[in-house]
This record gives sequence, C-alpha cells and structure tokens, in this order.
Amino acid sequence: MRINLTVNGQPVATDVPSDWTLLRFLREGLRLTGTKHGCDGEGVCGACTVIVDGRARLSCRVRMADMAGHSVETIESLMQDGKPHIIQQAFIQEHVFQCGYCAPGTLMRVKALLDRNPNPTEEEIRRALSAHLCRCSG
Repeated sequence: MRINLTVNGQPVATDVPSDWTLLRFLREGLRLTGTKHGCDGEGVCGACTVIVDGRARLSCRVRMADMAGHSVETIESLMQDGKPHIIQQAFIQEHVFQCGYCAPGTLMRVKALLDRNPNPTEEEIRRALSAHLCRCSG
C-alpha cells in the first residue's frame, strides 16, 4: 500500500504492508529507533508515543493504513543543531529519568501538551502523564 505522509518535517512517500503500525514503520521502515516498543501493541505503557497532527498518539495502536496525509513528530525531531530541546534540558536538569527507556514517549507527550497549552495546570500535566508507565520510578 502506498502512503504519503510527513515525518519530522520531511515528506515521505512509501510502500508499506497494510498490517504495519506506525511504530513498526518508524522503527523498521525509517530506522527511527528513538520511539520505543514496550507493551506489544496493547497501548498501555506510552513508550511509543509520538505526535500526530499536533496530538500525542500511541504509535503501536495507529495503523499505517490510516496515516495518509498526516504529519508525525518523533523524539528525533526534538534535537536541533545538536542541542537538546528545552523540554529535554528540563528533564535532564531535574533528573526525571532513571534508565531512560520510557523517556522518548514521555517527552513527546509533554511536548504535545505544551504545544497546545504553554501554561498547563498541575492537573492537566498529571492527566497527560497518566498514560505513561515507568517501570523504574512508577
């Protein structure tokens, strides 16, 4: 199946098997391995979170067949000119992560939240992050 979409600001035209998820396409098709595979497609851990058309989405639950014409941002898009994004800098400064496996998904969900609402309440932040499971820190 032929799909045209945008990934990290770049147009992508590709043939993909109809049963592929966005996660599989990113990791195997484009070799963008920053987006993690964590729960075997159950959609319960948040490790695979990317931004699709401005909204945080679990890429393990998004079918490539539904991605034509959409725009995707992955964790790889955050690093600009070799420098961490301000969200990454804040997480590093506060020692948010232990092992870092869940970090890409969490960072993308925070970015999606802040892109929509630069001044979220504590409750909005908690709600956004409730979709993530960190096996290191809870």
